[in-house]
Amino acid sequence: MALPQFLLLSNTAHFKYKIFPSLSTMKSSCVPSSIQCKASSVITSDQNNTSRLYTNYFQPSIWNHDYIQSLTSDFLEKSYAEETDRLKEEVRIMLLKLENPMDQLELIDILQRLGVDHHFGLEISNIIESVYKSKDTLKRNNNLYVTALEFRLFRQHGYDVSSEVFKGFLDDKGNFPSGLSVDIKGMLSLYEASFLSMEGEIILDEARNLSSTYLKEFIHHNKEENETSLLVNHALELPLHWRISRLEARWFIDVYEKRQHMNPALVKLAKLDFNILQAKYQEDLKNTSRWWKRIGLGEKLSFSRDRMVENYVWTVAFAEESHFGYYRTVATKVNAFITTIDDIYDVHGELEELEIFTQVIDRWDINAIDFLPGYMKICFLALYNFVIQVAFDILKENGQNIIPHLKKVWADLCKSYLTEAKWLRNGHQPSLQEYLENAWISSSAPVILVHAFMVLSNTSFSNPVCLEDYYDLIHSSSIILRLTNDLGTSKREKETGDIAKSVECYMNETGASEADAQRHINSLIYETWKKMNKEATNCPDFKSFIEVALNVGRMSLCMYQHGDAHSIQDLVTKNSIMSLLFQPIIV
Repeated sequence: MALPQFLLLSNTAHFKYKIFPSLSTMKSSCVPSSIQCKASSVITSDQNNTSRLYTNYFQPSIWNHDYIQSLTSDFLEKSYAEETDRLKEEVRIMLLKLENPMDQLELIDILQRLGVDHHFGLEISNIIESVYKSKDTLKRNNNLYVTALEFRLFRQHGYDVSSEVFKGFLDDKGNFPSGLSVDIKGMLSLYEASFLSMEGEIILDEARNLSSTYLKEFIHHNKEENETSLLVNHALELPLHWRISRLEARWFIDVYEKRQHMNPALVKLAKLDFNILQAKYQEDLKNTSRWWKRIGLGEKLSFSRDRMVENYVWTVAFAEESHFGYYRTVATKVNAFITTIDDIYDVHGELEELEIFTQVIDRWDINAIDFLPGYMKICFLALYNFVIQVAFDILKENGQNIIPHLKKVWADLCKSYLTEAKWLRNGHQPSLQEYLENAWISSSAPVILVHAFMVLSNTSFSNPVCLEDYYDLIHSSSIILRLTNDLGTSKREKETGDIAKSVECYMNETGASEADAQRHINSLIYETWKKMNKEATNCPDFKSFIEVALNVGRMSLCMYQHGDAHSIQDLVTKNSIMSLLFQPIIV
């Protein structure tokens, strides 16, 4: 696919980068008078325009402002922090006492799945490096489980390890022999490792096919409810590499606690750490909800989705640790504006209004809002004030003006939305390639990731960083968000009369059935993940931003796994959000 190229913007000391292409060119002149007149007539009839379909399509939030403000937690008290510090030292000593590399890697894997590995970053890094340098210490060719575990952890931590390590398990014909399937622990480990594959690694494609087939057969024939069955079912539902850390921690704490030889200190640390972070998330959410209430978009633009909790949940997935609180606040507001503006284009705005709104966003001109209908004025002014505030915060910290960069990605998002609105009104059915060339931008991931880059680099670097170096990573993350969104939202968006999405584009283009088209889109998601795995290792070392880019893909898989959970809450997702944000673990 011929991908759009970045256009070079002003070259600042900290934020030199090329930014996403415009989809149309905004004239420097004033809004044409012919459009001005039409806008005026729209403004006067805005409140009673019966041609606006789906004005009240979306249900109110199931978590309203008053409920959010009522949240309280005891886990911010000093006594819990002190107990956590004591347990961290106990676990740190336990980790450092281990000498067998296999025991070390297994404990690191457990720490990661329990969500407490961020407390032991230095120790884990030192152990991984030591095991990596020791090469054959684990005698990997003799043990599939250990080889796959080692491979997965090395790649997760950025080490260059070849998939050739699995060649020792192949038969004379270069295939994985069926005899491997007697090792359920090894097959599960191989399956999880296969999702860290990169383009061209055929051996890992074969590993994934073999292991997934066997694991499905194991579940079919094994009806016993034990930890192995739980882990296999969990992996088949979604592999570990594609899961959100906090939700995985909440699930795995219960699994690990039931193990015969579990470590009580580690269990208690994981529970306290989860609850303390949850209490912090609640405070963040309460503050952001007050901002949302104050600006009034949820009330004034009643046709749009009021989804503050869902908008916040995405950001917990993006960057979970406590010190990312400011970033999560910014990202939640970004998500709220994306949701609102998406609904303006999809379910409420007239095409003439959308054209004017897109031009006003592109020009970033306060004086042009007189040409907008009332609801668009409110939205634009709220967005304008938000961007100015974020830019002021960063300018105050390091003297850099990021306004040109932020307004550019918002303009490009709106232009991509406008393209889709025109396709819908004109009955245009794009090919899958044409659709994706626009839809990776309309996925909103570029807006999310440019804001993340600006905010995180402001706190992470004293030397210049260049967003252009992360272009491929951003594109892959955007494609995954788009494709998973399409799979999850197609039913709802057909009801609202939206354009054909990737599944429908492929069906129209090839004549494939809906089931075959869905399989094709799922295969594209898998192939894009392989690209993103490679791109994450090729990018300059900006770990927090790289993780956000990966987590955009992960959270999209989570949010759209059972449908359009961002818009219409299904029971599974509702329970996941409750456990993540509102229900502490009993300690």
